[in-house]
Amino acid sequence: MSNSTKAAKMLKQITLSLLAAGVLAGCSLAPTYTRPEAPISSVYPAEDGGKAQTAGNAADNATNIGWREFFPDQRLQALIAIALENNRDLRVAALRVEEARGLYNIQSADRWPNVNAAASGSRARTPASISPTGAAMISNTYQVGLSLASFELDFFGRVRSLNQAALSQYLATQEAQQAVHISLVAEMAKAYLAERGLAEQQEYAQRTLESRQAAYKITKQRFDVGASSALDLRQDEVLVESARASLAILARQRAQAVNTVILLAGKPLSDLPPAQPLSGQNIVTDIPAGLPSDLIARRPDIRSAEQQLQATNANIGAARAAFFPRISLTAGIGTASNELSNLFQTGTQTWSFAPQLVLPIFDAGRNRATLTVAEVRNNVAVANYEKTIQTAFREVSDALVARSALEEQIDAQQKVQVAQAERLKLAEQRYRNGVASSLDVLDAQRQLFADEQLLIQARVLRLTNAVDLYRALGGGWSENTVTAQSGK
Repeated sequence: MSNSTKAAKMLKQITLSLLAAGVLAGCSLAPTYTRPEAPISSVYPAEDGGKAQTAGNAADNATNIGWREFFPDQRLQALIAIALENNRDLRVAALRVEEARGLYNIQSADRWPNVNAAASGSRARTPASISPTGAAMISNTYQVGLSLASFELDFFGRVRSLNQAALSQYLATQEAQQAVHISLVAEMAKAYLAERGLAEQQEYAQRTLESRQAAYKITKQRFDVGASSALDLRQDEVLVESARASLAILARQRAQAVNTVILLAGKPLSDLPPAQPLSGQNIVTDIPAGLPSDLIARRPDIRSAEQQLQATNANIGAARAAFFPRISLTAGIGTASNELSNLFQTGTQTWSFAPQLVLPIFDAGRNRATLTVAEVRNNVAVANYEKTIQTAFREVSDALVARSALEEQIDAQQKVQVAQAERLKLAEQRYRNGVASSLDVLDAQRQLFADEQLLIQARVLRLTNAVDLYRALGGGWSENTVTAQSGK
């Protein structure tokens, strides 16, 4: 049998050994993963303290409602689209996904043998004093071949467990990116609504200032001719300056709100559709909450925490496998010659096959400590997973409890505003008739201004509450509404 035939036969044996090793490497020492029990109630707190929450139809779920339908305001839609394209936090999250994918590919490569092609040449001179022939010698060595470097036969699933952990980390990063996406949609909407609310408060403060300046001018003219007292003049002056101070505060707050919108957008803003008032937002406010158990499937932050838990579970398997023998193969096949021209001649073939078995005997407790750390990290991941579920449950519960309360608050505040406006008219009428003092008018004007501001703030809170519930239920990932098909 020729040397080339022997080399081919040896290569075939190595290949069969690797395939057999791959088949035998199905064992895993990782604990069987079981999803922890959700540490939350089976129902949400009722909005009115007595009526239970209904699940709603699948088509009404927050995750199925696209953010373009949820936010009809075209200016807000444009802002969200710009933010999803330019926001730096979302960009970092996307890069983290790419990083995790690369790390997974690196770890996954360990499941396959690394075959390298190598070519080498050397030239050496041996002095006569140590030469076996008694004369100086010059020797040449040339070698070309393929080599397999320390391929581990994964009998106990160490490499497989590490690969599973890397995969779970990658999937967790993907879910984290989706969570950032959803949060960005919600934060942009809330920032925009806050800016719109401050804009309306500023406009009302500006009208109030102009009205009070006109009243002060009349009072000043009356004071100059002796028809009004100095007290009345100073009271109107107080109203004017108070309105000016409120206007300055609102202008500052609105400018800061605009800066927040620009930061979330990730770029300077221009050519946007006209802004809509709070009354024209028409945000979806009647989303059914569904069941608390649905959050596990809907919330990407919960899915990310579960993937992290699965990664730590797989790392326990890798730590356990470290207690067992590790078998690795090193092999090579090629050709060698002392003359470059004879490198591929018959009879120059070479091969090597070197299996290695390493059995841990004494490591000063290193493997035991590694396993303990893996188990502790798994327990930490369980606690983080359960906390993430509890946080999600609380966010939905808070939004649900606030929903009806805010409706009542707006209704009551509207009635207060109407009553205060009527009170001001009556106070002004009584003052003109000499029945009431100017202090009554001053107090009514102050209270009406405050109640108008509170009504606008309550409307912003109601819209913000709808956004919070939308995000808490996992809405905001889809741009357009997903239509649920029957039978699925």
